Amino acid sequence: MFSNKVLSAISLPSLLLDLDAFDANCREIAKKANGKKLRIASKSIRSVSVLKRILESNSVYQGIMTFSPHEAIFLAEKGFDDILMGYPCWDKEALSKIAQLTESRIVLMVDCIEHIDYLEKIAEETKGSFYLCVDVDMSTTFPGLHFGVRRSPIKTEHSALELAERIQQAQRIELLGVMGYEAQIAGVGDRVPSQQMKNKLITYLKGKSITEIQSRRGKIIEMLRKKGFALSLVNGGGTGSLHTTTTEDYITEVTVGSGFYSPLLFDYYKDFCYKPSLFFALPVVRRPAPNIYTCLGGGYIASGAIGKDKEPKPVFPPGGKLLSLEGAGEVQTPVFFEKETLEIGDPIIFRAAKAGEVCERFNEIICISNGEIVDRYPTYRGEGACFL
Repeated sequence: MFSNKVLSAISLPSLLLDLDAFDANCREIAKKANGKKLRIASKSIRSVSVLKRILESNSVYQGIMTFSPHEAIFLAEKGFDDILMGYPCWDKEALSKIAQLTESRIVLMVDCIEHIDYLEKIAEETKGSFYLCVDVDMSTTFPGLHFGVRRSPIKTEHSALELAERIQQAQRIELLGVMGYEAQIAGVGDRVPSQQMKNKLITYLKGKSITEIQSRRGKIIEMLRKKGFALSLVNGGGTGSLHTTTTEDYITEVTVGSGFYSPLLFDYYKDFCYKPSLFFALPVVRRPAPNIYTCLGGGYIASGAIGKDKEPKPVFPPGGKLLSLEGAGEVQTPVFFEKETLEIGDPIIFRAAKAGEVCERFNEIICISNGEIVDRYPTYRGEGACFL
């Protein structure tokens, strides 16, 4: 993929997509659907053209999960018509517009009475309506340990029912479904290098948590349906939990995203392996010392708890290492090579730790297949859009 022909034809820095690896990932993920619908997490993609490529690759891919109300509106205006907001929002301007976009069926996420009261007020003011999904907490509590992320306060079937009944009482609002995202399964690696004891602990906790998650999710859905709520959407999971979430009878769809690009953090999972497909290339602009080559830019650090695992990694030429005291910087990134000899202007290829975030740094994704540049896909940024 990283031929001199390709690299000499592009302006650096650049974002590169190996379409052969990407399409292979689309096929492999589709095979694991187990009869469920697979919804695409747009935050892990951040390009309309790439979203469309996934949707067109297999009929099992249906719908988008967004992370921003303005992104949901943007995608609706681009022709997407099955959009689930993954997170609650409080943006009155955006919500007022969504209330009028009933044909696009943007489904909003809620997890408390305050959300319902606010949406009901906006729906009345705009004479519009909202479709809703209740977010339920899927974290697991062990003695002295909260295993999961801090999301929804809805933790039991009774609290879910209370919120659903409040929605039922509201005007211009309709409950369509329930989501429960098991982040501690989908988003936590259990094959991290040099962390054998922690990996064993994570594997154990995941096993215990999966059983508890399935039981809790089942009880919540059973309770809601028993009380007469017809749920057309029961969403769960992520790329990292696809193999377990799709086995649950109550689940109608699973959200996937990062697996398509397969960033660095996805090297550290035992239960699946996809092909790295998204890379970025930086030019060498300095040689400050023997064996050290300084690139322009490169400080594309992934979100989450701070750690070395959130840094990008130089992958081509092989053998490159970031400097421990400097890392990947906003304006420059030095890379140490013990043996490689590079010249000023040569490219160094990196992988990002997480998937879609790096797309916010580039206007386009240069698509490569069989060693040739075959297309250029605009990112959200390339289309003049910026979400969070």
